[in-house]
Amino acid sequence: MSATSQPATPAATPSSLHPSLPMGRFITTAAGLRLHCLDTGSGEPVVFIHGSGPGASGHSNFRHNVPSFGAAGFRTVVVDLPGYGLSSKPDDVEYTLDFFVAALREQLLALELPRCVLVGNSLGGAIALQYALDYPEHVSRLVMMAPGGVEERETYFQMAGIQRMVSLFTGGHMNPDTMRQLLQLLVHDASLVTDALVDERMAVCREQPREVLSTMRVPNLTERLGEIQCPVLGFWGTEDQFNPAGGAMKFLAGCADARFVMINRCGHWVMVEHADYFNRECLGFLADTATAR
Repeated sequence: MSATSQPATPAATPSSLHPSLPMGRFITTAAGLRLHCLDTGSGEPVVFIHGSGPGASGHSNFRHNVPSFGAAGFRTVVVDLPGYGLSSKPDDVEYTLDFFVAALREQLLALELPRCVLVGNSLGGAIALQYALDYPEHVSRLVMMAPGGVEERETYFQMAGIQRMVSLFTGGHMNPDTMRQLLQLLVHDASLVTDALVDERMAVCREQPREVLSTMRVPNLTERLGEIQCPVLGFWGTEDQFNPAGGAMKFLAGCADARFVMINRCGHWVMVEHADYFNRECLGFLADTATAR
C-alpha cells in the first residue's frame, strides 16, 4: 500500500476514534490510506508536520503553537502522518521519506492547499525539506525544529534518545513508565511530561505497528540544501538527544536564505519547551518574509 498520483477524496468522519485526541478532517488517498488533520481558519495556510516516535501525533507536537498562529490570521493544518495519531497505521508498507512525502502531497491537494508554509519537527522537518525540494513552487517558507535529513542513518543511531526509542518500541517494551522515560529524553524540563501526555501517547502507541520505526529510512539531503529556494527559519536545542545540534550549521552553510536559533537548556522539543518564544519568532519571520509568497 502506498500513496499514488491519483486524486485523493474526502472521507466520511467516523463517529468514534481516539478519545484523547481532538478529531478533525479525514481524507482517503487513492491507495486507501485514511489521513487525519486538524484544519482551522481561513488565512494563509500553515501546515504543521510532527516528528516520529511512539504515540506521536500532530496535536501532541503542536498543541502549544497552533492557537497563536490562528490568532495571527493563519489557516492552520495539523496533519497526522501515516502510522501516527488518528491516521491509518498499515503494517505492510515501508515508512520511507518518499512514502511520507507522497502521502502528504495527496493530503494537501485534497485539502486544496497547493502552496503553503511548512512547519516540521524532527522527521517532520525532513519531510518538509524533501517536500520543498520536490515541489519548490508549492512551499513559500520553511520552519523546522531539529529537522532530520542532514545526517547519515548511523549518526542518528548513535544518539542516546534514538537508541532508547528504537529498543523500547521495536522490542515491545512500551508501557506508561517507559513512555514517560522516553518523553523525558525529549525535553530539558521533565515537568513538561504530564500524566495526560503519557496517557495520550500510550493510547496511540498501542495501535502502531513496529514497522513505523523498523522500516523508517531518511536519506542525507545535505548536498541538496542549496536547491532550497524559499526562506528558512530553524530552531535547535543544545541538549537534543535525538538529533545532533550541529545540523544547524549545515543549513546555514547550504541554504541561500536561512536563519537558525540555538537555545540552551532545551532538548528536542523547542516548540514545547519555549512555546511563547517559538511562536513569536515564527510569526515575526512569516511577517518579514511575506513578500516571498
